[in-house]
Amino acid sequence: MAFERIYRQSFFGLSALLFAASTAITIVWSASMSTMKDMQMPGGWSMSMTWMPGQDWSGAALSFLGMWVVMMISMMMPSLVPMLLKYRQSMGAKSSGRLDLLSMLVGAGYFFVWTVFGIAVFPLGVALTKAEMQLPALSRAVPVAVGLVILSAGLLQFTRWKKYQLACCRTEGCNMIKSVSAGAAWLQGMRLGLHCVQCCFGLMIILLVVGVMDLRMMAVVAVAITAERLAPAGVRVSQTTGVLAAVAGLFLIARAVF
Repeated sequence: MAFERIYRQSFFGLSALLFAASTAITIVWSASMSTMKDMQMPGGWSMSMTWMPGQDWSGAALSFLGMWVVMMISMMMPSLVPMLLKYRQSMGAKSSGRLDLLSMLVGAGYFFVWTVFGIAVFPLGVALTKAEMQLPALSRAVPVAVGLVILSAGLLQFTRWKKYQLACCRTEGCNMIKSVSAGAAWLQGMRLGLHCVQCCFGLMIILLVVGVMDLRMMAVVAVAITAERLAPAGVRVSQTTGVLAAVAGLFLIARAVF
């Protein structure tokens, strides 16, 4: 019992340390990005320098990916820790002293999926940015498009698909793997990550179109994700977020049109 309490305390301590470190780095990184002036585009909106890599495309991609991984750790740790705790509780009797290693592999698999998501996001963001810079008509349509994206993301919160993904994220994960092998732990982490990416897809798209390095928007999205995972009425929280997003999307569309 004493060893179990010590392992539990060390788990929470390491999780808190990782969250604090990643949050501090994210804040510093965001502050450094805010010193760079955004480009004013036709239509009265500003383009973030995040999507303008210049000549050093590979360096910009690595920088974005590093920023993305640290940001995901700070945003997702509050909702990941309860899932890892449930995993540890379910595997404790079988782990034979390997529980910490297995937990780390689950977490690594989970954030690997988010890393792959970031790898896919960056070239898409750069390609869209270049198109907006070269086509003034497309640039002028961006404010309306952003409103439509946010409206769609809000409506996504009411779908059966969202409810299923949220249900998986609120438990240990659908079809949990009971094996104590390292490969099974990594696979379980990837499975949790896939459910999480799908569950958070709408909210993450809002973050990307509004401002990927905007600290206020990051905080809002992180709170929304954590609340729908941990609150007793998770579906209701998710749908409330959907209503707020839909209203915000309609407001942005109306402001752009009128």
